[in-house]
Amino acid sequence: MSDQARIDKWLWAVRIYKTRSIAAEACKKGHIMIGERSVKPSHTVREGDIVKVKKAPITYSFRVLKAAENRVGAKLVPELMENITPKEQYEILEMSKISGFTDRMRGTGRPTKKERREIDRFSEEIFDSGFEEFDFDEL
Repeated sequence: MSDQARIDKWLWAVRIYKTRSIAAEACKKGHIMIGERSVKPSHTVREGDIVKVKKAPITYSFRVLKAAENRVGAKLVPELMENITPKEQYEILEMSKISGFTDRMRGTGRPTKKERREIDRFSEEIFDSGFEEFDFDEL
């Protein structure tokens, strides 16, 4: 292991991203920062750097302990980085899980499975109540 590595390789090596191409794409989109500056995939990371990774809805912070370009086993990750994400960020993550936020606004797009069951149940109640026997000519 050298004393510096490309940021996209390091993010992949410490298992923050599943593939190097996903890590490089995150860099290009501005989701990876060292200090307060967004970095390109080719930026070198050194021991002691603080890497911030934006993964909605929170920003993780990691301290680089060793620069590595080769992927390591999950048990060896603590030797390469230290998670220094503030507790407030994890509270934000917990709140978003509790709130049950979904990307689709209610009433737009296709109905969910639950909504579909409610529609079916409502339709059965209408037709089972004798709706089809109603004589429209009497109006």
